[in-house]
Amino acid sequence: MAILIRPVREQLEHDRIIRILQAKYKRKHDAVVNVGEDKAAPIKVGANLLYPDLVLNSSHAPKRMQGLVEVETGESVNHLEAMAEWAHFSRTRAAFYLYVPVGSVDIARHLCQAHQVAFAEMWAYQPLGDEIHFTLVKRNLHPEAAGGREAALPPKGGTARGGPVAPKGKAAAKPARAPKSAAKKPAPKKPAGKPARPKAAKGAKAGGAKRPAGHAARPAARSKAGAKAATGKSAKPASAKGKRR
Repeated sequence: MAILIRPVREQLEHDRIIRILQAKYKRKHDAVVNVGEDKAAPIKVGANLLYPDLVLNSSHAPKRMQGLVEVETGESVNHLEAMAEWAHFSRTRAAFYLYVPVGSVDIARHLCQAHQVAFAEMWAYQPLGDEIHFTLVKRNLHPEAAGGREAALPPKGGTARGGPVAPKGKAAAKPARAPKSAAKKPAPKKPAGKPARPKAAKGAKAGGAKRPAGHAARPAARSKAGAKAATGKSAKPASAKGKRR
């Protein structure tokens, strides 16, 4: 529904496009139009009662509003329409579909950014003889844009509530791992039950442990005394033989 009064030619083209889109969306939705004096599907956004060109409801019970379609002409792509209608439509729980003429695409994009209009899809249309050719300009898959939830839009150049949002398709960067060669393996620990063996004293022979010095001297002294006794006993018989001769 336009805020400004369009020229008759533009209004006729506008109503014709709405009827074409109604037939298109009827395949999946219960599409209700608000054309001319036929205001069959008003919606309430806050304290405002608005009439979008097409209201898309679920085709099965319970009936729920799933989409809103707004068709603009060259005269109605302006700040007044963006503030009074687009901004409110994009803040409902239904997806918002915006259709503009081919020559007004850049202006419509600028108005959506200026007024934070979160649309699900923007389409450009162009009359080609008796037919209308539609071209998809942009499809917004962001939850706030596709769902159009109120008070969920991030400020310009900012982030949504809960912190910055990562771009889709890109996972968070993982911390770099150290190369395997640089990692040092810990030294193997000895079993706690086995005590460490005492080190052998310096100068010890491989055959056995060294005896104390006091004990080693006695056998040497005894051997000397035994040698003297042996020599003394053997000498006495020799002397006796000499005397007999």
